[in-house]
Amino acid sequence: MGQPTNQEGADTIAELAQRANRASRELAKASTDTRDAALNAAAELLIAAQETILEANRADVAAAESDGATASVVDRLRLTSAKIEAMADGLRQVAGLPDPVGEVLGGWVRPNGLRISQVRVPLGVVAIIYENRPNVTSDAAALCLKSGNAAFLRGSSGAIRSNIAIATVLREALAKVGLPEDGLVLVEDLSRQAAVEFMQQRDSIDVLIPRGGPSLIESIQANATVPFVLDGAGNCHIVVDESADLAMAHDIVVNAKTQRPSVCNAAESLVVHAAVAETFLPRVAAALEGVDIVGDGRACALIDGASPATAEDYATEFLDLKISVVVVDDLTQAIDHVQRNSSGHSEAIITNDVSAADRFCAEVDAAAVLVNASTRFVDGEEFGFGAEIGISTQKLHARGPMGLRELTSVKYIVRGAGHTRH
Repeated sequence: MGQPTNQEGADTIAELAQRANRASRELAKASTDTRDAALNAAAELLIAAQETILEANRADVAAAESDGATASVVDRLRLTSAKIEAMADGLRQVAGLPDPVGEVLGGWVRPNGLRISQVRVPLGVVAIIYENRPNVTSDAAALCLKSGNAAFLRGSSGAIRSNIAIATVLREALAKVGLPEDGLVLVEDLSRQAAVEFMQQRDSIDVLIPRGGPSLIESIQANATVPFVLDGAGNCHIVVDESADLAMAHDIVVNAKTQRPSVCNAAESLVVHAAVAETFLPRVAAALEGVDIVGDGRACALIDGASPATAEDYATEFLDLKISVVVVDDLTQAIDHVQRNSSGHSEAIITNDVSAADRFCAEVDAAAVLVNASTRFVDGEEFGFGAEIGISTQKLHARGPMGLRELTSVKYIVRGAGHTRH
């Protein structure tokens, strides 16, 4: 099997990108059945190679712990048999999704007889640069393959052994059904110089998607010369309105903050109407076991053990068992607080007032706005997309969870009968 990486003596970043580009042309014309067969083969091979993958991952986890990585970083990095089963299930689910490639979005006939149609086509080479989440290797490759794109991947040093083990399996699956192995190319050179080169392969990369923290996003904005979609931070708020069902609000806040605090759709800030704060805050704070609570003066007066919050706290994605709290006098103040501190990811309101819900949905500028539901639902699989390739916090060309359709572009097909323009 050909090497997917650029270890000493292997291809440069530019050469690897060109290999992915050549493979993308083959994937774009492959049938749906062939691409689905590769995904199903990859699922079987992942399970068969489970112990090899777990052994590689154990080495990554041990190195991370030795380097003093935080619990949330280790959580994102660690694989288990159940997680590998979930990765395999994700591959099968993507195989079962409708193929967006070739979908006709519209068609019309001009008065002169020209027939015009708009059709979905693959983007080409989708480059993803990501941190410490080896499942992204599988998820990204699956969505790229299903949508007819080549996946050009660069993970982090912390997950390199895991990523190599997973990429090797996925490349084997491509070869097994007669598709080019370079439909998935993984870069092993983890130097900063290689990262910058990766972001600048204008001749080969069609879109770049970063999945990581603020430093990665800043690097993309400073160095990338290819089009990119930002999978930005998730400073997600939950607003508890004066008309909220407080039992519902309690359950949603606890779920959104504690079910998995290390992910981008976890709640980071709680905004509570003054009319219900005295009843609600002590109750929910007691249920947020192990959570460090920081807040404004009114919140701290109602929550035992809470500490004063700084302006930076309100703007921070903690990715940990920590939450900021603020008490507001009305919905206008709540919306102003959210808008001032939002990262544009996901914002929720708990309310029984339809007009308040409608106003929140209309005025809050975020990729996803939720009413009476946990922010944890903002996820490609929960939305029915299968595995997601990221959650865009910008507005072009995609916003929110990015599934198959977001990995396509459009092409106009124009059919004539000897037409010439006068």
